[in-house]
Amino acid sequence: MDTVELPVVVGVDGSDAASDALDWAAELAGRRGLPLRVVHASLWERYEGYIPGTSADRPAERLHSEAVLATAAERAGRRVPALKVMTDLAADDAVTALLRAGQSAEALVVGSRGRGEFASLLLGSVGLGIAARALCPVVVVRGRPENVRGGMNRVAVGIAERERPGDQEPAPPSAAVAFALREARLRGGELEAVHAWRCAGPEDHGAREGHGRREERRGREEHGGREEHRAGGGQGAREAHTRRAAELLDETLGGASAAGLPPVPVAHRPVEGSARKALLDASAHADLLVVGARRRQGHFGMQLGLVNHAVLHHARCPVAVVPVS
Repeated sequence: MDTVELPVVVGVDGSDAASDALDWAAELAGRRGLPLRVVHASLWERYEGYIPGTSADRPAERLHSEAVLATAAERAGRRVPALKVMTDLAADDAVTALLRAGQSAEALVVGSRGRGEFASLLLGSVGLGIAARALCPVVVVRGRPENVRGGMNRVAVGIAERERPGDQEPAPPSAAVAFALREARLRGGELEAVHAWRCAGPEDHGAREGHGRREERRGREEHGGREEHRAGGGQGAREAHTRRAAELLDETLGGASAAGLPPVPVAHRPVEGSARKALLDASAHADLLVVGARRRQGHFGMQLGLVNHAVLHHARCPVAVVPVS
């Protein structure tokens, strides 16, 4: 039985940010040998309808939408000449259209800001809404030009604490780790695995945990950090935490790379400090930063956490948000 090739989906709207996302998505699809599906959302069609016939019969908005898609398809074909490109004019708002397209996609790629976004916003509402809700990996293309172009030869990934007995066989790699490993392998680059931890200070013990602190802790647990609540601490405790973080990275990536595939150079980076700072620091010298986002059943709101919000708004390279059940 033939396997179904899921496309890489990219949203375009004619903006410079969307053009960057299109280039990035075309190269991703080319590396993975997949088709590219270019989506432009045009909400007006829901009310106007489609008028067939000559260009004089068609509303100006539809002509604009068709031009956006035709220009994007031509650009993607020039970027990756052998790429199969499909276009889709969706009669819906951008978030709804792209979330629907993402239900049958290898990955969903968007720009950091659309045509209608205010310049003061660090991440557009479309990118944020999709990263928080999509069921497939979402790449938000942002950061410095040299990082976006892939000049760092490195993929960084946040490694979360593994909840399993110590004598159990190594668990399969998480979806985020698997995505990062594959990208590093296809790019011929290095994988940097980041795990952040910190010792709780005396002020942390016996205090009630507020909402903001709970959110920060959840973010650390999901992609790259944990907090040790032990009184005293000292150098011995710090060395033990560092050793445990290094063991965690060995366990996680040892199981991920033993798959009969070409080896990927891996740099283990256990960091004492916040996951937010550790991941943002890693983004400065990476072509892609990969983080996991827990999708909780029965929750329909924004499911990102404070750390993911931070990297999506401030990372210096593209960010891939990979759903974790």
